[in-house]
Amino acid sequence: MEMRGIMGGFYKISEWIMRLSVTNILWVICSSPFFFLLLSMLISPGVSEDGGVTSDIVKQWLLTLAIVAPFTLVPASAAMFSVVRKWVMGEEDVPLFKTFFRGYKQNYLQSMLGGLIFLAIAVILYINFLFYTSQSDTMKLLSYLFIMLFVLLVGAFLNFLSITVHFHMKLFQIVKNAFLLTIGNPIGTIVTLVCSGFIMYISSKYTFLIPFFMGSLIAFVAFWQFYRNFQRIQDKMEKLAQKEQEGKEGKGKGKETEKIEPLALDDSANRSSEDGQANK
Repeated sequence: MEMRGIMGGFYKISEWIMRLSVTNILWVICSSPFFFLLLSMLISPGVSEDGGVTSDIVKQWLLTLAIVAPFTLVPASAAMFSVVRKWVMGEEDVPLFKTFFRGYKQNYLQSMLGGLIFLAIAVILYINFLFYTSQSDTMKLLSYLFIMLFVLLVGAFLNFLSITVHFHMKLFQIVKNAFLLTIGNPIGTIVTLVCSGFIMYISSKYTFLIPFFMGSLIAFVAFWQFYRNFQRIQDKMEKLAQKEQEGKEGKGKGKETEKIEPLALDDSANRSSEDGQANK
């Protein structure tokens, strides 16, 4: 029996709190090596003689976290996105544990390899950033370009996770489409990054949010924006296909016209049908 009124509203809110928190906790557990290293480094940092953290120590921290992330954090994030995908598509009552770990198993290899690709790109951007910051004033301005490219890379990474859990594609197709979507929808990318940055800022102020809500909220915002953009593109492709088909019918003179369907739509149907069979 569906609850209505104020009590029904509280019940809905409590349901969403439970969904977000359980999914976020599963994400933290599956990323535990990454978060354990991060926490250990923050608690007991190496310090210089004046009490500050040395740049060499910071670089060691970043290097260690970067090596661990593709094997732990990225696959766990893909699993979290697979759960959020169900919510955004209207399947709010899916079994959280089953959906999360099925997504973890199915997407582990592809997400891990993708994480390594994005890590390699990030390293290249970081090396170029360091190089140009050490140059003269004119050349130093180019370092800001690599900051912008890194921000673009973060947006592409969020799209990469969304595409990984939503489509059946080869790895390099996913990476390519992630960058195309990021560049092709700058407003959506900015909205996603601003919202994600705001969530991380609030979580840094109220650290209890990190193990319970930070990751799942970012995943929800990122996939919702991706899915909204995907539907918009899909609608445009269907309208263009319909116009082209109508044009062929007008000139066909009895000849059969070829039915045109967006490739992405087929990929989405395959993923959805696979999920439906797994839930049975």
